[in-house]
Amino acid sequence: MKKIVLHGRKVVGGCTEGEALVTRDTIAGWGGIDPAKGIVIERRHELRGQSFKDKVLVFPGNKGSSGTSMAFHATRLLGTAPKALIFNDMTTKVALSSVLLRAPAMTGLDRNPLEVIKTGDWVKVDADNGIER
Repeated sequence: MKKIVLHGRKVVGGCTEGEALVTRDTIAGWGGIDPAKGIVIERRHELRGQSFKDKVLVFPGNKGSSGTSMAFHATRLLGTAPKALIFNDMTTKVALSSVLLRAPAMTGLDRNPLEVIKTGDWVKVDADNGIER
């Protein structure tokens, strides 16, 4: 297996690793995820019905209202949260979601993670050092 190292900017510190779950669709937390089950429920979303629990969620960013951050916060409280977040578009919604999750989160990677990382890849996120492998 080929090892790829990407560098980016820390949003929330920490280091963890796990299986990647990748989508090119933005995610709406409020009405788009089921926090109790840790699954995407948004209609027409490519991940509909799939669980992000204990996965490294790789996605473009969040959409929707500020309630999105509260939905992701609920996943942390309910034990259904992703292990880490890697995203492209920094917005207040995704920044707040990241902080409330208290999971390592990175953005601004030197290569597009949506093109490099595939669902099922094993990913190590070292946000403290700005490294994703």
